[in-house]
Amino acid sequence: MFEEINKIPRRSKNEEKLALWLMEWAKNHNFEAKTDALNNVLIKVPPTPGYENSPAIVLQGHMDMVCEKCRDSGHDFSKDPIICIYEGDWLRGDGTSIGADNGIALAIGLVLAESGIKGEIEHPPLELLFTVDEETGLTGASGLEEDFFEGRILLNMDSEDEGIFILGCAGGQNSRIFQPLQWESFDYGKGSGFGLFRISAEGLEGGHSGVEIHRQRANGIQLLARMLSALKEKVGKENLRLVFFSGGSVHNAIPNYAEAFIVLSRNNEKQAEDFVSGLQKSFRGEYAVSDPEITLQLKEVENGIIFEASGGKITRKEVPSDRVFSVETEEKLYGVLLGMPHGVHRVSDTIPGLVETSNNLATVRTGEKEVRIVSSQRSSVMSRLAEVTEKVETVAKLAGARVEHECGYPAWEPDLQSGLLMKCRHAYSGTFGKEPEIKVVHAGLECGVIGSKCECIEMISFGPTIKDPHSPAERVYIPSIEKVWVFLENLMKSYR
Repeated sequence: MFEEINKIPRRSKNEEKLALWLMEWAKNHNFEAKTDALNNVLIKVPPTPGYENSPAIVLQGHMDMVCEKCRDSGHDFSKDPIICIYEGDWLRGDGTSIGADNGIALAIGLVLAESGIKGEIEHPPLELLFTVDEETGLTGASGLEEDFFEGRILLNMDSEDEGIFILGCAGGQNSRIFQPLQWESFDYGKGSGFGLFRISAEGLEGGHSGVEIHRQRANGIQLLARMLSALKEKVGKENLRLVFFSGGSVHNAIPNYAEAFIVLSRNNEKQAEDFVSGLQKSFRGEYAVSDPEITLQLKEVENGIIFEASGGKITRKEVPSDRVFSVETEEKLYGVLLGMPHGVHRVSDTIPGLVETSNNLATVRTGEKEVRIVSSQRSSVMSRLAEVTEKVETVAKLAGARVEHECGYPAWEPDLQSGLLMKCRHAYSGTFGKEPEIKVVHAGLECGVIGSKCECIEMISFGPTIKDPHSPAERVYIPSIEKVWVFLENLMKSYR
């Protein structure tokens, strides 16, 4: 079922085809189904015999996926199916994220419904609630109308460690920074003594900016800004000028690459190459554990060609051939990128090991009149979310940038006395002979949004083991899917 889902492109904000496929699936199985204006889908599955008086259970997941790929991959997420590759007990993509976050939840829900029809499993009334656009701000869940579903027991299957039940999550806030861009004419054609060079930071691990932020992995954007700022001082400000800067892919992934195009004096080319080589050694020493394969490159090019993804489309662009950033713009850009907070801001005082507040300097794009920067803040304490957001805004404004804040989403506060939690713990321990772990996570989950809309709803989040979500290394542990299935089967029976 997961492989079938992966044949359908489902980048955030482009889930229409998958929503149609789900509605057709429901029709073919004679299930009542509906969508709303945002393309959220609800499929109602009747109870199996003996469960007619049981409370309705909402199985919830999101349709969209984070579309990340290796730099040398030719995959087009707007049309190409995700290829599933089996490696022993693991399932991964072919140089791309595989979308187990959160396609596995959809697959489990659909197969559970089919199994009920076949008499292979017993269950209460089910509502399969599949939302859109979770990865870019939980906007599908935010747009749900209060009466779109009826159940008040919700099982969110968007967690990534089997055997762990999630009872709370962080809230979030994205900020968009617009750094004014002034250009200066600059002739770096033949005979000028200058050449156009591509300079990059690649080979970084990246990863989920909520799940992996505590691992202190390198941020490609900040590495490149450090490299350019230091290189400019080394070769002389008059011998290096910036033409283009880009890095990162989406707001909720730690940037695993960044690239720039620079104009460099040919007299300083060897000096620059040696400096970049030495800096690579230094960076690999700094990040020996988290990012041992950091690769810094400096290479002359005839034309600056870049490919940018926006709204599900890939755009080919040429960097300007006769102009460079003004000196003031360049200095302010480096100031913003190097001064911007990134990583863990504060750990929880009350929950051991929990990252309470963090920030992810996520993306940079060069436009015609401005450089666009996205920063993504998270916190389980809303006042601290406001604090770190204010820090982001302050750094940006000191450089003369304009800042816009997107609508945030609320934290999900844990309820350790939840009856649903007790039922889940009993079903899990009765199945596997051991207690599950109970955690609060730093990632954002739709439970926070849904809980703010629906009074008296009980929620819990769980799922199979997924490693390196939001990156091309994403993979799912197949035996953990079976464990989730068996747990669900026994949990369903407990409602008779």
